[in-house]
Amino acid sequence: MSSSHRAPHTLSDFDFVLPEHLIAQHPAAERSASRLLDARAPELVDRVFKDLPDLLHEGDLLIFNDTKVVKARIFGEKASGGKLELLIERVLQGNEVVAHMKVSKKPLPGARIHLCGGVKNGGFDAVLLGRWPDESGPLFRFALQGANNESPWELMDQFGHLPLPPYIERNQNAEEDPDEEEDSERYQTVFASHPGAVAAPTAALHFDEKVLAALKEKGVETAAVTLHVGAGTFQPVKVENIAEHQMHSEWYNIPLETLAALERCRQRRGRIIAVGTTSVRTLESWARTGQISGDTNIFITPGFEFRVVDCLITNFHLPKSTLMMLVSAFAGYKHIMDTYQHAIQNEYRFFSYGDSMILERRR
Repeated sequence: MSSSHRAPHTLSDFDFVLPEHLIAQHPAAERSASRLLDARAPELVDRVFKDLPDLLHEGDLLIFNDTKVVKARIFGEKASGGKLELLIERVLQGNEVVAHMKVSKKPLPGARIHLCGGVKNGGFDAVLLGRWPDESGPLFRFALQGANNESPWELMDQFGHLPLPPYIERNQNAEEDPDEEEDSERYQTVFASHPGAVAAPTAALHFDEKVLAALKEKGVETAAVTLHVGAGTFQPVKVENIAEHQMHSEWYNIPLETLAALERCRQRRGRIIAVGTTSVRTLESWARTGQISGDTNIFITPGFEFRVVDCLITNFHLPKSTLMMLVSAFAGYKHIMDTYQHAIQNEYRFFSYGDSMILERRR
């Protein structure tokens, strides 16, 4: 499913200068101790995330993305000894996977590579089957061959590493333990339950059990969707005319109980609040196609007509990113640029391990 809206904005419109020290390299000491910028109105209010229940009303509905980040980054070598790295994007039927391959000289179909994830003893082999979905695609299809017929999920869990975003630079060049112990817990939401993502739905990282309990006591309902965040979320937009950008595809699913929760919320005139841009993309994809499960490459830019989401909780995004375009479409371009300048001036922490804001849909 694809949706693009030609807008007067160009790529340069979504650029801004971000001081490097504001890029969070580690999470806050406590999930809900991160900062929360209340940007629902022109008057911006600086808060702490644990204040969120005070900003919501009885009868509101929070929609989370319950995807789980998998250890999809695996190091290995070709038969020639050349080093390579795989980032497994999707698990197919049987023992086949789709992956990004980082290597100096790409092997030919039929080549066997050995993957060990930095573990000196053990590992498993993978046979390159070809590109996916066609010969011009950026992804590659592999057949995994574990020693004991393990599933791809088991092999990733045993030999893989969490694929931290490229702007977390503390360990990206290490071939052993590139992620740290805190990442296994903190780069995962407390309600992650469906494995398949290579990046976390970061707005949801701020929720802990205390905040969830306070929301329940307030009478705020919660429900979940699943969208497996792909590596494409970090791919830069390379064309100045953003209408020419080809959005990456990601798999999503909306359970029937979530559809029922959405209907109840509308009946009682509550607000539907998406936690993260992935929840927005899922809900708005369903609104356009009627499909509750499948792939989406929906591209949300200014001019987009939102049909489901009333409010959005989200982190601060990269300059010139598709996510900057999405939040600008949601809350208004000028308001978003003003909000980002306020965040920079007030030393908010940016990106995956950074702080968050709450936005209201521009009517």
